[in-house]
Amino acid sequence: MEDCLFCKIASGALPAHKIYEDPEILAFLDLHPIREGHALVIPKAHHVWFEDLPQALATQITTCAQHIARTMKRLYHVERVALFYTGIHVPHAHAHVVPMHHVHDVTSAAYLRDGPDSFSAPPQLPADKMSAIAAKLRESF
Repeated sequence: MEDCLFCKIASGALPAHKIYEDPEILAFLDLHPIREGHALVIPKAHHVWFEDLPQALATQITTCAQHIARTMKRLYHVERVALFYTGIHVPHAHAHVVPMHHVHDVTSAAYLRDGPDSFSAPPQLPADKMSAIAAKLRESF
């Protein structure tokens, strides 16, 4: 889809701090991370809903996310890494992989202060820091 942000990233038309790429999927850092290292794993083909992903593709995304999660545990010394699909802001199926430093890192409790119809994006990290983080995560592949 020509207007889809993630399709543009997948095609190389827009830059991303890539962690992993193969012919079907791409993993890259979220521009507004919940925590340092917050990554997204997307199918390169446009699928709006995660439940519509072909099973093999969904498995490939999850397998990549598991690999990233194991790396995050080593790099960030965390016990848990969250994996979830939301699809709220970009209508292209995407899995979030987030190292959890706090129990509320990925719960709605952290965002309720904005109210039910609002959302405050976490701040962006500087590009050089994003490049360094991506390089550390990419090394494990």
